[in-house]
Amino acid sequence: MGPSNTTSLENALVGVIGARIRLQTVLTSQPTMEGTLFTACPLTNLVAIAVPTSPANPPTHHILPISSIQNFTLISAPPGPGSFASPPNTTPALSSVPIAALRARADAAVARLKEAASRKNKTVGKEAQDLFDGLCRTLPTRWDGNNIVVNENVIISPPYRGEDCKAGNGVPAQALNRVRKVVDNERKRFADRERKVVVPAIPAIPAVHNGPRKGG
Repeated sequence: MGPSNTTSLENALVGVIGARIRLQTVLTSQPTMEGTLFTACPLTNLVAIAVPTSPANPPTHHILPISSIQNFTLISAPPGPGSFASPPNTTPALSSVPIAALRARADAAVARLKEAASRKNKTVGKEAQDLFDGLCRTLPTRWDGNNIVVNENVIISPPYRGEDCKAGNGVPAQALNRVRKVVDNERKRFADRERKVVVPAIPAIPAVHNGPRKGG
């Protein structure tokens, strides 16, 4: 039977690492544990015990503070010097880390950040950026300096109106007209948004009369 004093209990557990023991604990969920003492750490005041589940499955490792142990019973001694080895199936299987998958996720996240940064043009005004963001929702769009390039064949120059859309040689008129229509619709939406902004009315200041008062 192990001693009740925490310090001597700790020393006793360190001396039987690798042994099969039965623990009596204050834990209501598992008042008794029986298995192989995997380790006992004086620095952290923790013990790990490998409790068998079934012959076909590896044991379950439980970590608990030494202060929760009331006493223990030594069932079988640990292997002697020169023959010490971890009991069969007492080392938990370590799953491999999917390095390639993690690297792919990190690369994808960086690519998304770069794409988001490329969509912001710090040299143009808010309306131009809003127009660009609106075009991006329906058409492939990118910045080329202060020009907006749509579908790689239509260039929109400042001040970014429908008539500022120019197409390259061989681009069908239908493609150019589509971009112009989107630009005109976006600019109309901006105008409607500005008209909906309500400017609070400033109350009139009553007139002050500085003439002579009646009655003296």
